[in-house]
Amino acid sequence: MGDIIQKLRDISFDELHSNERLKVESDYLRGTLEQSMADRASGGVSEDDTQLTKFHGFYQQDDRDLRSERRHQKLEPLYSFMVRLRIPGGLLSPRQWLSLDDIATRYANDTLRITTRQTFQYHGVLKENLRAHLRVINDAMLDTIAACGDVNRNVICTANAHRSKVHHQVFELAHEISAQLMPRSRAYHEIFLGEERVAGGEEEQEPLYTKHYLPRKFKIALAIPPDNDVDVFAHDIGFIADSEGGELRGFSVCIGGGMGMTHGEPATFPRLSDVVGFCTPDQVIEVAEAIMLVQRDHGDRHDRKHARTKYTIEDHGVEWFREEVERRLGYAFGEPHEFHFDSNGDRYGWYQGDDGAWNYGLFIENGRIADFDNGMKLLSGMREIVRIHEGDIALTTNQNLIITGVADDKRDEIEALIDKYCMSKDVSALRRESMACVAFPTCGLAMAESERYLPSLIDKLEQAMCKAGLADDAIVVRITGCPNGCARPYLAEIGFVGKALGRYNLYLGGSFTGERLNKLYRENIDEATIMKELTPLLKHYAKERDEGEHFGDFVIRQGVIKETTAGRNFHD
Repeated sequence: MGDIIQKLRDISFDELHSNERLKVESDYLRGTLEQSMADRASGGVSEDDTQLTKFHGFYQQDDRDLRSERRHQKLEPLYSFMVRLRIPGGLLSPRQWLSLDDIATRYANDTLRITTRQTFQYHGVLKENLRAHLRVINDAMLDTIAACGDVNRNVICTANAHRSKVHHQVFELAHEISAQLMPRSRAYHEIFLGEERVAGGEEEQEPLYTKHYLPRKFKIALAIPPDNDVDVFAHDIGFIADSEGGELRGFSVCIGGGMGMTHGEPATFPRLSDVVGFCTPDQVIEVAEAIMLVQRDHGDRHDRKHARTKYTIEDHGVEWFREEVERRLGYAFGEPHEFHFDSNGDRYGWYQGDDGAWNYGLFIENGRIADFDNGMKLLSGMREIVRIHEGDIALTTNQNLIITGVADDKRDEIEALIDKYCMSKDVSALRRESMACVAFPTCGLAMAESERYLPSLIDKLEQAMCKAGLADDAIVVRITGCPNGCARPYLAEIGFVGKALGRYNLYLGGSFTGERLNKLYRENIDEATIMKELTPLLKHYAKERDEGEHFGDFVIRQGVIKETTAGRNFHD
């Protein structure tokens, strides 16, 4: 490590991306955040501090619906913060849920939003309320540390630790990985929770990250076949569990996945990870650390668009990367084990775990938990459920939730509350397999609508499906407002990526199990063209598909779209 860090210190900052100087000179992520937070003349923080807040789990945003009006009135943008929690494995107690519900109504916009990283995020938190908001989260034994920024993000795993012994073991490993790869800086606790600063050695503050941190964000997922709900190949590291007779034997290890790209820049592309070996459960923590440190030392710090692990592997090769990891570990990986995935979706309704207790999978459209004008009262209903519930609540990476560990004599009571608050409605298989990022009005990167648009687009696609005789069929549909890929659109059988207001790139050919990238089919099209393109394809699929054939496989077999065999071939 010493040689690499010395090399970084010897490179002129003029040769690196500006964020590299910012990280090094930030005093371990403190910057001038204390002063920015104290400045009551503005609802925002300084430009540099805006970058540093990400490491602490929140982003400065403004309401883009009001941006032009406020500019006309010579007012600064209506700044607020998106606050994202770190919840490894996505499990919450009823008490924690009530605390998070409370601050949604006190300090945010009366909603809890489940993200595609198996956690919650809040929107609309004003600077004047930010510290109080974070302190309630801390009192609930949770935090937002490293939910964003150039660090290891929230570690995700196949949902519901209470489903089986193996699920619980994998959940525990997700927590252990998260704890091991957490930044050690106390800046979050000092600035936002009021902790006194204690002097200490520099390297002791960040023994893994050092003051340079990572070149870019880093993501880890653990999957339990046959469920690929986490889209295990879309992350910097993927661990695919292997079990026999209810016993966890180990994990096939994958490296180099990532979703983001930039429109018009073919050197950027999504990539699925490569399976490089096998490790035992007791090796998982050190394997995750070694892979992250290879990326820390060799990732691109000049060009942030080229800084993810996927590009380090594309530049150096999979074998080189694996050998570097094994050199750090001091041993070689075992041979990967066979695995099989059935889908990347969730389970819904009642089902039993291995312990005999019941679990209820609840569909949450686009992850938004609120009380809606149509009579669906998700926020109020969940508040009442957790007040009587003795188990946990599990969040999924498909933006849904599971009420876990329900005893036989509690089922009727919980089901009555679900009915009372109209929390579960009969939705199509197509809608259940859909997912969107937030986009407008809060995301500064959004080029087009996503969350606010997807429900009406699904309405139209449902009509086309019904006319084609596909009313009961599931097709994975995902949409994002920009090409960064937060809802993992490049894995969808039908993917939409925002290009401009009302216009999207249409991608086809992902797999139903999340094991193949899709490919661009039509560029920069509006809704009318979307429906004109998809309606005949759906009819063709209904008439000509093989038994059990999924839509993504069908369009490739029929030559509608070319198969994407690797990320580097995504634009071919």
